Amino acid sequence: MRERQPPRFHSEEVWEQVRRGWEQGETGASLAKRYQVGLANLWRRRASEGWVRPTEKDPIPEPLEGWDSYARRRFDQFEIDVKETRELAQSLLAFMRGEPMTEAPLWHLAWLFAFRAEHLGAETAEQDWKRAGNQPWADCVWEKDGRLKYPPGAEYQILLRHRDLWRKQMGLPDGAAESYP
Repeated sequence: MRERQPPRFHSEEVWEQVRRGWEQGETGASLAKRYQVGLANLWRRRASEGWVRPTEKDPIPEPLEGWDSYARRRFDQFEIDVKETRELAQSLLAFMRGEPMTEAPLWHLAWLFAFRAEHLGAETAEQDWKRAGNQPWADCVWEKDGRLKYPPGAEYQILLRHRDLWRKQMGLPDGAAESYP
């Protein structure tokens, strides 16, 4: 039978080194072995003193194109998005004032008419339906009796009707990703 070794008492300096090592990511087992402290004591001390490892986030991987090209491409897209958002806002403002919709993007028509009906009332919605009745997209936006269709469904109908235009705007060549939209 092995003789039991007398308990070891370690100085606060040793425990400070153990704590620093653990907080920097070393394993408890490797620290216990190096400093000859009991692993159970290490865990007890860690819990009672509130040792915390800093949470490190994984680094963001560099894009294949490099950070400069990536940033330039993202900035160009940002400028396009801002321009499109402003154009849509201007279209909405003009549309809400009763001006004709000449500049509104085709993809937003259902939402624009629904927004206008919600804010200007049923009489305006009926006038819009009568005015737009001969447009090639009108049956995508309104039911036969003049009720507005649910905008997401109406937008999808417009998208399907003008699939080739959407695919061209998205840069999809013929034969690629044919299931969209």
